[in-house]
Amino acid sequence: MTHVEITAELVRDLVRDQHPDLADRPVRLGARGWDNQLWRLGDDLAVRLPWATGSAGALLRKEYDWLPTLAPRLPLPIPVPQRFGEPSERFPRPWLITTWIPGTPADRIPVTRASDAAKSLATFLTALHQPAPSGAPAGRDRGGPLADRADQFAKGLTSATERGLINDPDAVRAVWHDAVTASQWTGPALWLHADLHPANVLTSDGTFCGVIDFGDLCAGDPAYDLAAGWLLLPDHTTDHFYAAYQPTPDTNTMRRARGWAMARALGGILIGDNGVHGRPGGKPTWGPPAHAALQRLIATTR
Repeated sequence: MTHVEITAELVRDLVRDQHPDLADRPVRLGARGWDNQLWRLGDDLAVRLPWATGSAGALLRKEYDWLPTLAPRLPLPIPVPQRFGEPSERFPRPWLITTWIPGTPADRIPVTRASDAAKSLATFLTALHQPAPSGAPAGRDRGGPLADRADQFAKGLTSATERGLINDPDAVRAVWHDAVTASQWTGPALWLHADLHPANVLTSDGTFCGVIDFGDLCAGDPAYDLAAGWLLLPDHTTDHFYAAYQPTPDTNTMRRARGWAMARALGGILIGDNGVHGRPGGKPTWGPPAHAALQRLIATTR
């Protein structure tokens, strides 16, 4: 992690040093994310700088290497890397200049045009989920067998239950058990976004308008991304999402997707609770969509 304080002045200096043709653009804070801070650079660009995790620099480099070739085929706007910033005395980690994608994260303003949003998300994932080349990055703990996350899931459920955040842990376990016992993915490793939670999908005019933060981009089981239907869409919309996605997912893939969605919902509930109580790493806006997703998932077992 970097201990350098990131300010507008620092961002201006970094851009002036390495990309002087962009130095006259105004700089202002956009957001402080999980791995990176995002600073606006004029109207159409953004600077992303690692600040909170040790892996953030490597994730930015991965985006720089792969996103320019993926972006043209995707039907929703994504931040396309334009320039790379090398580590320096001013700032000891790599950083990135990308296109700016307007919109509001779905954890702050969820979609209201459910049918349109379901089709939009399905069309985006249909386009993204193509066989990845042999050199594609592997997921850290995403896109592989669901059973690999069993210990982490159990610990998360215990913690959430002890905090009084889960009313029916047996129902949560039922969704997880059904997913873990589904057949594993045997198809080719497909490109995955691998981090489609509500803070990484943008909304405007009631529907999705962009997808951001591809730091976890990897190849693997599409069920991991298909979990996003449960996390991002309103009640009674998931069937529309799966119907619009091509090729139509088989039953086992949908079961695995429910398991991944439950794991992500649990994580969101804990992060949201941490935010409410001012604990490190907490984000209060993550709680409500995660609780809603958990209730939707539980309803599938009744």
